Amino acid sequence: MLDRPVARLVALALVALVLFNFPTLAIVERIAPGGVPLLPFYLFGVWAAVIAAAAWLIERQGEE
Repeated sequence: MLDRPVARLVALALVALVLFNFPTLAIVERIAPGGVPLLPFYLFGVWAAVIAAAAWLIERQGEE
């Protein structure tokens, strides 16, 4: 069995995989309030959130 911090990083990777998968991107691509496509903002926001979450989990792993 995986250690708890490693399991959390694996879970984060799986969540990121779902967020960057085609069906999710297709849903976000259709959303365009005022004609402005949200896909670039979504990609950048999710990318930044995944990196921030991974950094937080790794830093937290050092404390345990």
